[in-house]
Amino acid sequence: MRISDLAAEAGVTVKAVRYYESQGLLKPRREANGYRSYDADDVVVVREVKALLSLGLTAEQTYPFIECLRAGNARADVCPASLTAYRTRIAEVDRRIAELTDLRERLTDLLSDAESWRKKL
Repeated sequence: MRISDLAAEAGVTVKAVRYYESQGLLKPRREANGYRSYDADDVVVVREVKALLSLGLTAEQTYPFIECLRAGNARADVCPASLTAYRTRIAEVDRRIAELTDLRERLTDLLSDAESWRKKL
């Protein structure tokens, strides 16, 4: 299939497919005329990358998942490296939640202080 067919079937743009290719996530075959050629496995890869990016993983962090698929696994997240990538992302999310919780507490304290000061006027 051609790049536009892959993009349509996977629910992404042609630009996204080209980006995934530039990141080494896709390795299309080349036809005699030089056109890229994709297959059903590439659709699975693109859908997986799209889903992982939506979870905040970077293109680089999706590599273990893609390698897991290419190794013949039915799921991209059953390999040890994929599980490690999940754990790493969860740790990043936990750190961000802690940062946001701290920020919220500081803002709440400032608001409370400002409202108390205003009442004294």
